[in-house]
Amino acid sequence: MKRPAVFMDRDGTISEEVGYVNHPSRYKVFPFSAEAVRLLNERGWLAILVTNQAGVARGYFTEDLIKEVHGVLLGELERDGARLDAIYYCAHHPSVGEPPFRLDCDCRKPRPGLIRRAAAEFDIDLAKSWMIGDRYSDIVLAHNAGVRSAFVLTGYGRGEFEYQRAAWKHEPELIADNLLEAVKKIL
Repeated sequence: MKRPAVFMDRDGTISEEVGYVNHPSRYKVFPFSAEAVRLLNERGWLAILVTNQAGVARGYFTEDLIKEVHGVLLGELERDGARLDAIYYCAHHPSVGEPPFRLDCDCRKPRPGLIRRAAAEFDIDLAKSWMIGDRYSDIVLAHNAGVRSAFVLTGYGRGEFEYQRAAWKHEPELIADNLLEAVKKIL
């Protein structure tokens, strides 16, 4: 049976936006994120992280660091009774770095490759699913993947909403102060 999912951006949505997270000590999960993910878990929704991590292509850090940072995230969520069902990331950049990371791929947001991969692996009902993020590219990703979008005002959200919204071709289905508020509205 197909299940709905909430896809979440990482930096600026589930955790603080600090630029490139090049050390685990710089990674800070928002205090409301565990409750948001736990609500999804309790209601039977899949909770899936999708994130661009082009710092690998740029040579700022390795994929091992991404795994270490995601270990911090998973540990903090678990400590508060929440779990992510999966984490998908794109380490590519179309014009920077060396192969295999210099690549014009289908997984770099706003292209829908990460969501399509998750949908195939988890038998996800995309028509009932959502993407939550703090960047306009997350709204475009939702549109490209056939899911609804929730835009949060954390991270880059407030600035993009106030100063760039007039140029947006796609509007989100909902706007929320943060991840927890978005999840409550979705549920």
